[in-house]
Amino acid sequence: MADDTATKTVELGSLNGRIAPSDELTIPVTDEGLLRGDGVFEVMRVYDGTVFALTDHLDRLERSGANLRLPEVYRTELESEIPELLAARGGDFDGALRIVVTRGGRRLLLTEPAAAKPAGIRLGLVTYAPTRVLDGVKSLSYAANMLCTRLAQERGFDEALLVTPHGRVLEAPTSTLFWVDADGTLCTPPLDDHILASITRDRVMRLLEVNERPCPTETLMAASEAFLASTIREVQAIGAVEDLEFDEGPRTREAAQAFRAHLEAELASGG
Repeated sequence: MADDTATKTVELGSLNGRIAPSDELTIPVTDEGLLRGDGVFEVMRVYDGTVFALTDHLDRLERSGANLRLPEVYRTELESEIPELLAARGGDFDGALRIVVTRGGRRLLLTEPAAAKPAGIRLGLVTYAPTRVLDGVKSLSYAANMLCTRLAQERGFDEALLVTPHGRVLEAPTSTLFWVDADGTLCTPPLDDHILASITRDRVMRLLEVNERPCPTETLMAASEAFLASTIREVQAIGAVEDLEFDEGPRTREAAQAFRAHLEAELASGG
């Protein structure tokens, strides 16, 4: 029984077309994707073997690669390798698919579990200055984002909320911020604030009326409700920012229901 369980939980990967258990795949230590974080990546949600928003993710991967001046992101190869890997993983796989393309010319695909994201996440403010030269690049240089979360966790929070030195709230390290003003207006920071052009953010903005505007810290602290949105989270209510508590309000539930309905309809039509 233990062996069967272990077999079912093995994560698979593909390196330049070779499928194997993830821990058997290797990249030379001289690859600048490892040495310098010089490369791009995408993380996609997979529901019962079907990738959600695959075309959008591959489009963004191409934009990231072009902006980083990578010679190639191998889209044609990825379009055939993704279904091959998911078929090998099992047609009912429910989790995440990570794609990495390195400066050394290697494309890595990994299946991963999708971590549970319960409502009521507690966020701690962490000062952060965006690197403008990386606007429009979902790059492997992600240490700053991950450090921000660790700094917030050291203070007892679940995750970070990134705030500029001048007090403008941007996003969480891997998620878009939405908040609701006292009059019920749903808002999110603009892309001009150097936040990620999130695919889930874009879908929510297509489904609901959303006001894009900068978010000074005091604006968020006066909000009636707030939530995060991302590929893995979908829509997740924020329970607190620092010591300010939020309830899961009607606009958050509306966004969650609208996005879930949209997701299910797209998956039913073929992803």
